[in-house]
Amino acid sequence: MNTRNLLATIIFLLSIIGYAQTATVRGVILDNNNKPIASVNIKAGKEGTQTNDNGFYILKIPANQDIIIEFTHLSFKKIVSTFNLKNGEEYEFNPVLHTSIEQITTVVISGNRRKNIEGITVLEPETIRKIPGANAGVENLLLSLPGVSNNNELSTQYSVRGGNFDENLVYVNDIEVYRPFLIRSGQQEGLSFINTDLVQNVDFSSGGFQAKYGDKLSSVLDITYKTPYKFEINTDLSLLGGSLSIENISKDSKFTSIVGLRYRDNGLLVNAKETETNYDAAFSDVQTFLTYKFTDRFHLSFLGNASLNKYGYAPQARQTNFGTLSDPIALIVFYDGQEKDRYQTLFGALKASFFVNDNLNLKLISSTYHTTEEEYFDILSQYSLGEVNTSIGDDNLGEVEFSEGIGSQLNHGRNDIDALITSIEHKGDLNINDNRIEWSVKYNHEDIRDRLVEWEVIDSAGFSIRPPFIPRNEQPYAPYTGPLEPFQNVRTVNNTKIDRFQGYLQWSKRSSIRNSDIWYNVGLRVHNWSVNGMHIEKSNQTVFSPRAQLAVKPYWEKDMLFRIATGVYYQPPFYRELRDSIGTIQPHVKAQKSFHIVLGNEYSFKMWDRPFKLTTDVYYKKLTDVNPYTLENVRIRYRAKNNAEAYAYGLDIRLNGEFVPGTESWFSFGYLKTEENIDDRGYISRPTDQRLKFAALFQDYVPNIPSMKMYLNLVYNTGLPGGSPSYADPYVYQTRLPDYKRADVGFQFVLVDDKKQFKNGWKKPFKALSFGVEIFNIFDVQNSITNTWVRDVYSKRQFAVPNYLTPRIFNIRTTMKF
Repeated sequence: MNTRNLLATIIFLLSIIGYAQTATVRGVILDNNNKPIASVNIKAGKEGTQTNDNGFYILKIPANQDIIIEFTHLSFKKIVSTFNLKNGEEYEFNPVLHTSIEQITTVVISGNRRKNIEGITVLEPETIRKIPGANAGVENLLLSLPGVSNNNELSTQYSVRGGNFDENLVYVNDIEVYRPFLIRSGQQEGLSFINTDLVQNVDFSSGGFQAKYGDKLSSVLDITYKTPYKFEINTDLSLLGGSLSIENISKDSKFTSIVGLRYRDNGLLVNAKETETNYDAAFSDVQTFLTYKFTDRFHLSFLGNASLNKYGYAPQARQTNFGTLSDPIALIVFYDGQEKDRYQTLFGALKASFFVNDNLNLKLISSTYHTTEEEYFDILSQYSLGEVNTSIGDDNLGEVEFSEGIGSQLNHGRNDIDALITSIEHKGDLNINDNRIEWSVKYNHEDIRDRLVEWEVIDSAGFSIRPPFIPRNEQPYAPYTGPLEPFQNVRTVNNTKIDRFQGYLQWSKRSSIRNSDIWYNVGLRVHNWSVNGMHIEKSNQTVFSPRAQLAVKPYWEKDMLFRIATGVYYQPPFYRELRDSIGTIQPHVKAQKSFHIVLGNEYSFKMWDRPFKLTTDVYYKKLTDVNPYTLENVRIRYRAKNNAEAYAYGLDIRLNGEFVPGTESWFSFGYLKTEENIDDRGYISRPTDQRLKFAALFQDYVPNIPSMKMYLNLVYNTGLPGGSPSYADPYVYQTRLPDYKRADVGFQFVLVDDKKQFKNGWKKPFKALSFGVEIFNIFDVQNSITNTWVRDVYSKRQFAVPNYLTPRIFNIRTTMKF
């Protein structure tokens, strides 16, 4: 089509839009539980549409005449309504569909079937808000899935199928979000970016994802925030903090807004640990999602976030008992000094959505992320290692009687980072019959200014211990005559700029072959990035990432779905991956490369006349140009060398369904093995080699008291490599931490909910009201995250003293909705 014909066509279409006598019906379709229903068929004569994943629909109808509209869905009763609207009038209609009793025995393909075909796990937001955990939220629920692990309940970070924390993509409303840079321990983290009160949809893929998702090696978490359809206030209060969210919609339904405020104080958790401390920390943020519908075809939305985290930590003393019953040992530490950290983040994103017609959607997204972080600490620790008095009845029972080792350690840090990340992206989505074409072009600019000053001095038995790799250091057997040097010392100032051009094009299609439904997807991503800055040699690299998926659903008596996904996945280095262990930027670091193949099966069946589903995935990853790293608590330090190769393979199994009528529960099992070969020295376990994982999420209620709900969150992980000193050669030390075992339980008494409303009395203002008690680590298991290494001056042995996580803790919680 030449330019003249194209212009004529556009003018003709605009004239039809401008002069046709039409009106608009729009709204959100809900079920009995006020949850949006996807894929509802809406038909008015020859015109029709469907609701999207959020239950939202828009339908143009002729004006000034009676028009009958039918709302139909396989699993709900049909609604028929008649409309007579004026020219240009917009009418909001939000019907509630009720379950169709006549169709209970019918096999229903729900709105989540499409995501199941694509290998995406869908999590219910209401479940997320109810499940107990020291860090309740989306990430807490992810840890109950197979293949997802984290042995630190104070952290919201997670690893997936052998990847590390930096290998996970997180999107909120199509916009990629980031985590803080300078976090070293879980208790510093504070709040996750994702505000659970604002969440409407949660999609998660643990591997083999499509080309439309970005360039990371492990997983995708895709969050959609709510588009309100009525005024509502939600609050959640506990001893760990609280949250408040307000949803609103204008009278003409054009403007919707949702605002969330959160405050968190980890004092309940930190003060329960073995280290006595003066802890003063406050984590707070405010988020908003605003949408204005200029017309049926053009919407503009804004996602904003402002967070301020202050962390003050002044340890005083610690005693850790370990060893055996016959040979008990204790480490006593006295501290002086403190740590003061501050993290401030501002984030804003604009998204313009243009619905050209029912088949073509165009988006333009622009975002800015700015974080300033300070990490300042000076902490002197003096320790004594010795034998413990085990004489029952002795006044000194449990105290150290004889010191076998003494020493001190001084840690100093003055770390600052100022990061500004801006991006602009165009996305498109075109549906032609059963074909779907999606594309994107994106530009990112990252400007990161960083000062890293850290050193550590260790004194043991009167000797100032030098760095372990200094030649001819024979202390304590011979004096060291060189200058006093820190045991570890990092000093650097960096000013780094990274420009990225990214894009993807993918095609998917549904069809039928003989006795099977087929869905396939093929896509290609391209990523070009350049690194430059102060005292940095400029570099430029490009990678191409082809990906493909195939799903087959045979017409069998048993409801089976088979999937295969494969592709080449690259992870172009982010700032942290460019910075080596001494803080120097290495601009020529290559993108880590991973070849994925995932085979999956879903078997849907009924047991006890209730729905269940068994999901099984087998996966294999071959990684090259690997950038080795060390992991200490949650801090990752890269070598900034592509001097390794690795592999990961495993099995993930998940059984979910209504073990208790009306509630969803599941049991997960995962097996993983991942190893790396650094500098051709042979394969050893990677820091994320989590061999076995078992998790259960169970919801129940008391039979005689149906208002009393119970929620159990159970996780068992075998121990990770990570019990070695941070400076140790991983080929010499392959010590594993103990297995991680944790169970959290919550009891909730529901006073008001959708089924129990009150027209008078003090409960009348509430749409929902509940009170509850949560018990974290109900069995009081002593889990450890790292080891502190101390030396016995007499036997010359080194002892691994565990750094324990939180013990059993009680929490009180209440939720309200107005």
